[in-house]
Amino acid sequence: MTKTIETVHLAIDIQNNFFHAPYWVEYGFEEFKSNELTLLTGLKALGIPTLQIIHVEPSSDTWGKQSGHNVPMDFMPTDLDGLFEKQIHNALTDSGLHEWLQAHNVRNVIISGIRTEQCCETTTRVASDFGFHVDYVTEATLTFPMTHQVSGETYPASDIKLKTELVLQGRFADIHTVESLLEKYAK
Repeated sequence: MTKTIETVHLAIDIQNNFFHAPYWVEYGFEEFKSNELTLLTGLKALGIPTLQIIHVEPSSDTWGKQSGHNVPMDFMPTDLDGLFEKQIHNALTDSGLHEWLQAHNVRNVIISGIRTEQCCETTTRVASDFGFHVDYVTEATLTFPMTHQVSGETYPASDIKLKTELVLQGRFADIHTVESLLEKYAK
């Protein structure tokens, strides 16, 4: 019989490939790392499992397995509760994760990881559409400045995070800080 797990944390794409991406910047990384570690430690103490998600693009020099970089960043614990590989932005489609969550009767997913507006946000939207309740821990996500293709305006990571919170809150997820998330599940 499969064990029922009500809540699971998804640590999305916290992997070495980002250090080799052309858009990588150090700004914000140490704060993200600290927040992610605090989240991981707190969730472990609460008995909430963490599943690591790794992104792989077979035909990409940066994201393909041949790069040798499709491994968790060094600060990530090695004793997490599972590992899933994905080849698209959301972690639930064609990775086996959705089936795993269903088999374990998971109802709630907690999202953190890299990139805020891409794989983290996309996984949040798909999880919500599949009927999961989603808690999105923005300060335990990381992203990078982006330049608008038409206007040429560059948006800082902080603006991208605010936009992500704006479009997710109340529609696809509840937005949390690490502290508010841990308080919620400690009750």
